[in-house]
Amino acid sequence: MCAHQPLCPATDSPAAHVVAARPEQGWSLLCDGTVVFDDTGELLPDGRVVQPRRVSAAGLAVAA
Repeated sequence: MCAHQPLCPATDSPAAHVVAARPEQGWSLLCDGTVVFDDTGELLPDGRVVQPRRVSAAGLAVAA
């Protein structure tokens, strides 16, 4: 699926790159087989799910 030589990076490596993007649907496919969602959640190639890392409203800055 990927042109990395010798091998595609591991799923926990930030070196994977986008091979298919569907911004209108809110997801991108990385070369290591991971599906990344706009809400920061992930679906790993082995079926495991990484929950979204959302910021609480208290952590957001408020513009006056």
